[in-house]
Amino acid sequence: MTETRAARSWGETLATYRHPRVASFLFFGFSAGLPFLLVFSTLSAWLREFGVSRTTIGFVSWIGITYSFKFVWSPVVDRVPLPILTRMLGRRRAWMLLAQCGIGAGLLAMSFHDPRIDLPAQIAFALLVAFSSATQDIAMDAFRIECTDESLQGATAATYQLGYRIAVLAASAGALYIAQFGSWPLAYRVMAALALVGILTTLIASEPEQRVAAGTAEREGKLAEFAERHAGLSRALREPLIFVYSAIVCPFVDFFVRYRWWGLVLLAFIALFRLSDIAMGVMANPFYIDMGFTLQQIANVTKIFGFVMSILGALLGGVLVFRIGAARLLAPSVLLIGLSNLAFGWLAYTGQADTTLLAAIISVDNLVTGMAGTVFIAFLSGLTNAAYTATQYALFTSLMTLPGKIIAGYSGLIVDTLQKSSLTAEHKFGGYAVFFAYTALLGLPALVLALVVRWKFAEKENPSFRQEGGGK
Repeated sequence: MTETRAARSWGETLATYRHPRVASFLFFGFSAGLPFLLVFSTLSAWLREFGVSRTTIGFVSWIGITYSFKFVWSPVVDRVPLPILTRMLGRRRAWMLLAQCGIGAGLLAMSFHDPRIDLPAQIAFALLVAFSSATQDIAMDAFRIECTDESLQGATAATYQLGYRIAVLAASAGALYIAQFGSWPLAYRVMAALALVGILTTLIASEPEQRVAAGTAEREGKLAEFAERHAGLSRALREPLIFVYSAIVCPFVDFFVRYRWWGLVLLAFIALFRLSDIAMGVMANPFYIDMGFTLQQIANVTKIFGFVMSILGALLGGVLVFRIGAARLLAPSVLLIGLSNLAFGWLAYTGQADTTLLAAIISVDNLVTGMAGTVFIAFLSGLTNAAYTATQYALFTSLMTLPGKIIAGYSGLIVDTLQKSSLTAEHKFGGYAVFFAYTALLGLPALVLALVVRWKFAEKENPSFRQEGGGK
């Protein structure tokens, strides 16, 4: 496998980005990336500027845990058809379109509520956006994996990341600019209008062909036997049992049949990969505001510079995955994410609102996260079975964010406590400095597991490790 990758020329590598399916994920990635920050760090900037406490902001960030529980309803997205829409668009695009409409409606509703006097309503509509966004992710991730083969997964992940980062720029710098020169409600109304990008792309795209591996077909065949054996049951009882078996039991059985006890190691690694990155994310904008940066400076430096570097990082990750393989890049990605958190700690330690230093740190951080994102998406895509793409990938990405989201909810409380501590009393931003160092250390378990996973995957696709080809 490694030899094949090395033999590929740079021309072949770059040509993958011209594939129509690969290019389409620029727009799908935009649709996926638009809502995330609008219920996360951009929302935290809105709340902080309106005087909401850091502790409250931290707890509000638990809205993001919605993404971490999407595996709960992923079997429904994977198997249940939507009236009219599924017949018109297909099973993946139908759910994508429904979710995209929910995102647009939720963002629009958020714009009509002032968090200073109606925070509960603001949170309720933010939850609608998060739930719709998580549902879109379930369907879109399955769509992405099913519509390309293994050779294009790195390039598809890269263009997806590119579109995602463009949306992040719009939802961060774009929203901050509009809030600075207009208002926060106007910013969220503009973001609601941008949800049309995903809606139009979904309507234009074609549904991927459904594929089922041989071993999967055998397991699914048992479903028919199950239905025959229980033909005497009432329809109201038999159909739910069949659904549970096919949509919930089979995807999890399939994963552990293919990976055996190593499946537990993989799930633990997935859960810890982005722990340090997510744990510090919710406090980034409050940190910039407390440091004295204006919304315009935050937009100019942290978002514009970050946008450019994250694009370069995403494309670099796609090239490296194509030539080297995702598994070899996991440990370096985890290490670099932790080191970038330490850079934020250094900025807090200096105590100066230095835009040049901030630009340098943001550039490195976004280059790293862009590359790591592409690497990890490609790695996770290779673990799925095409028959259960939505359910299995939703499980992976849910685990990827759950520990970080839970810990991030306490981030405001941690910073407030550290700021009042005698250990940091002599330094105005000492609490932030210690907090960023703490988030960097959270990446150590993931680093150890990355080395273990890399070692196991280096066994040249050992049949005893992966008995049945996954999605490809």
